[in-house]
Amino acid sequence: MKKIFLLLIMFVLFVSGCGGDSEKDTNSMKHAHVLVIGLDDHYPPMGFRNEQNEIVGFDVDLAKEVGRRIGATFEFKPIDWNNKREEIESGNVDIIWNGTDITEERKDYMLFSKPYMDNRQIILIKRGAIDKIRTVGDLEGKIVGTQAGSSSEDYINDTPNLKNSFAEFKTYRNFQDALKELYDGDVNAIIIDEILARYEISKVPPVFQIVEATVGPVTEIAIGFRKNDTELRDRVQKAFDEMIIDGTARKISEQWFQADIIKRKR
Repeated sequence: MKKIFLLLIMFVLFVSGCGGDSEKDTNSMKHAHVLVIGLDDHYPPMGFRNEQNEIVGFDVDLAKEVGRRIGATFEFKPIDWNNKREEIESGNVDIIWNGTDITEERKDYMLFSKPYMDNRQIILIKRGAIDKIRTVGDLEGKIVGTQAGSSSEDYINDTPNLKNSFAEFKTYRNFQDALKELYDGDVNAIIIDEILARYEISKVPPVFQIVEATVGPVTEIAIGFRKNDTELRDRVQKAFDEMIIDGTARKISEQWFQADIIKRKR
């Protein structure tokens, strides 16, 4: 009997120990959970590759800090921006975080955070061409380009009078391809996010020039999630709000833009 009793005690202790390890493993897995962020890695300064081929950028730094605060590892996955709907709905990525404008079309398949930046679409031309293009109306008869899947393309396609006035409307896989064609003279102008345009003209020597004309409505930038991922959205939002309150978001903004451009009233 004593042997049986001792065996029972040993069995109970063994099971209890296994249960404790299992719980510990589950918690470890929870904290080590990897969330995949989809981005266009040709979109400076929000997300792009540096000279060491590392993915860096303003949104990348914001995301890394959020990941640290919620106890998750963020993996950054380059995607074709024109296929972002398929990427998020299929589960290939968990979050779209890359200067993403809030649009009605995107609301159909994405759940958005609160907006954290304003954005507008402007005209970018090759330096020296300002005598030919000063307004949106001057795009008539010109070859105009933009990124496929961008809010610029959405606006042009939804504004047939403007689109039909162009000699040709070209779309590109990313804005870097569009900028190359603008530099080479294959397009006369591109419609582009102001944030990216100002980053490009900050380079020395400057090769492009901004036409101070807004194309379409001013938009707001936010983080995109799958439609049913309310819990994840709320976790990320809470951490982001804390970053705004404690000044971390401001510091990251100043590192990239030399100014605090984070929205406060959201």
